[in-house]
Amino acid sequence: MKLSRFLLIIFLGVVAIFFRPFILEGKIPIPADTIVGMYHPWRDVVWDNLVAGVPFKNFLITDPVRQQYPWRKLATDAFKNKQLPLWNPYNFAGTPLLANFQSAAFYPLNVLFAFLPFSYAWGFLIFLQPLLAGIFLFLYLRELRLGRASSLLGALAFSFSGFFIAWLEWGTILHSALWLPLILLSIEKMVSRPANRRWMIVFIFSLVASFFAGHLQTFFYVFVFNLVYLIWKLSQLRTNRLKILLSFAISYLLFVIVSSIQWQPTWEFINLSARNIDQIDWRIPGWFIPWQNLVQFFAPDFFGNPATLNYWGVWNYGEFIGYVGVVPLLLAFLAVFRRPKGVVGFFAVFGLLALTFALPTPWAKLPYWLKIPLISTSQPTRLLLIVDFCLAVLAAFGLEKLLTEKAKFKSALFLVAALGFLWLAALLLPQIVPGLTTNLAISQRNLILPTIVLAGGLGILGLVRFQRFPRHLALGLLLALVCFDLIRFGWKFTPFTKGEWIFPSIETTSFLKEDKTIFRFMSADKRILPPNFSVVYDLQTVDGYDPLYLARYGELIAASERGRPDISFPFGFNRIVTPQNFNSRIVDLLNVKYVLSLTDLSSPKLGLVFKEGETRVYYNKEFFPRAFMVYNFRFAESRQKAIELLMDEKIDLRKKVILEENLPIDLLKLTNEKIANNVIIEAYQPNEVAIEVDTAQKGFLVLTDSYYPGWRAKIDGRQTKIYQADYNFRAIIVPSGKHIITFEYEN
Repeated sequence: MKLSRFLLIIFLGVVAIFFRPFILEGKIPIPADTIVGMYHPWRDVVWDNLVAGVPFKNFLITDPVRQQYPWRKLATDAFKNKQLPLWNPYNFAGTPLLANFQSAAFYPLNVLFAFLPFSYAWGFLIFLQPLLAGIFLFLYLRELRLGRASSLLGALAFSFSGFFIAWLEWGTILHSALWLPLILLSIEKMVSRPANRRWMIVFIFSLVASFFAGHLQTFFYVFVFNLVYLIWKLSQLRTNRLKILLSFAISYLLFVIVSSIQWQPTWEFINLSARNIDQIDWRIPGWFIPWQNLVQFFAPDFFGNPATLNYWGVWNYGEFIGYVGVVPLLLAFLAVFRRPKGVVGFFAVFGLLALTFALPTPWAKLPYWLKIPLISTSQPTRLLLIVDFCLAVLAAFGLEKLLTEKAKFKSALFLVAALGFLWLAALLLPQIVPGLTTNLAISQRNLILPTIVLAGGLGILGLVRFQRFPRHLALGLLLALVCFDLIRFGWKFTPFTKGEWIFPSIETTSFLKEDKTIFRFMSADKRILPPNFSVVYDLQTVDGYDPLYLARYGELIAASERGRPDISFPFGFNRIVTPQNFNSRIVDLLNVKYVLSLTDLSSPKLGLVFKEGETRVYYNKEFFPRAFMVYNFRFAESRQKAIELLMDEKIDLRKKVILEENLPIDLLKLTNEKIANNVIIEAYQPNEVAIEVDTAQKGFLVLTDSYYPGWRAKIDGRQTKIYQADYNFRAIIVPSGKHIITFEYEN
């Protein structure tokens, strides 16, 4: 046991070496260099005397700063303020936050954010991913009676695999994945020791943590894998099968109950979102792993690397990289050589099956032909999690086989032949297809290191088998070679950036924040303040970037951008909603007070009020207040009719509201005349809005925040009905007189 602890300390040291920029230099594992180097107005500012602009390491990695970091900050800040993170008022004119699965609001490891500055807590959250994944896999492999060196090798191969490196800085995908080996360890313990309730608790906690971590697709793969593994284990039992099955049934039931706080609102959100009409075409190149990209299991950068700006393969690198290291791959082949059985057979079959569903095979296309909900909008390349996990486990078994049996290296011939074929292709194809000369020169350079590592690995494995050479020294050399190979691969792809580059304050954001009224802004250029950045600055906008967004809002923006009442699908955007038609009256209705642009805008309703570098800020003279009173309505018998009325220039939206629920004509005195009223927003919080209304006549209070079933309204403390108004917003009937109106979100 002492040796196992020592090896785990070594593993901790390897992880620490990988995160050296974070631990020793205070650089955060997040692509903040893209904030200051890629997007305006930050790139208009000189940072660290870099007058030519900040170079960003990896243009492929932007989602962590455009999605995960802002959402996690919004959720954890809500808890710090003793509120539930139910609603995000900053994007899409308001959208669910807790129901947005990727906010990971209830993830247990969010406790880090309670004690540390947010950026450093984020760094430790990323640091824990390979660390916990490796520790859990090491313990699981030891439970399978593998040796310590073999278990450590498997832990290294999994924790620094291509899947882990590609998704390292998202902070959600890998946190969903890392619990898989602990779940399998719990299954092993519960099957072998049915009376031990502690492992039942560990099993439930691991499932819950994986679910709450914030990536539904990854959790789905984890859940299916552990369920199949459990069925396989139960099929091998001769006694206590019913008792053990009951124990797991109770565990799964408790998991469903505990996790309901997340899946219930998420399911409601999915049903109201545009997810099931997602316009991504699964037939495009890169939806599945292209067959030629299988070479990346042998040589990860055969097609180049986005971090070195020479990737020439199918888009995109991060979705196709299943590298586990040359030596672990060699040992995995060794494990399955000659009819694998038992645990080895299980992982070989399941890993191969997962790979065939990630490749463009006929059966992999079935869910998309059949349009199975959720699955048909999920990219199957993420199955590389299962492939890499199985390869890591098989690599551990391969080393164990080499150490305990008289295993032969015939399986190595396949890898040697594969690399030989790649060398021939890289050297000879330029002679046949001159247009590939430059690209294959990249391939030639990136084949050198895998070839050296393979040669070195074969030599060291020979020393492992050589009885006169100290085995511990040979194993140490082998593990060192694996660490070198994987860490070099990971460092090449992964950015670490200065903490002060994470959403720094600039003059443009300061100007917008100085306006203390309730308003939204929009960008007339996608290069300015990209979607979700506004969350960190407490600024509200009409754009947003999320796989889940309300279908109603998507239709509204589609009509606005088209300039006509057309809400047909496809919308012309997908997941990234960036309205740019500032002349649309829907933009005015959306309370857009400022329009940002990189060029001069000529519009009678816009006036230039601020400029920073190339970024211009225009004031919209025709913007609507966030909340206002009207005293007339039009009934729309359908969604199409509602959008037609909304875009009808003859209808003054300041005087008339479009409703999709007919009301008795004598409910109120309808008029288009101006009625004396005063509307003041007293408080505006994510989950609650308080408005003081003083009106001379009964009418409608319109609040241009997105309509959603979870919202409740009260007039002077008495609940009242919220109507879906102006296609996407909220309205209530307010009697004459002075009243306090509250909108509260109740999940």
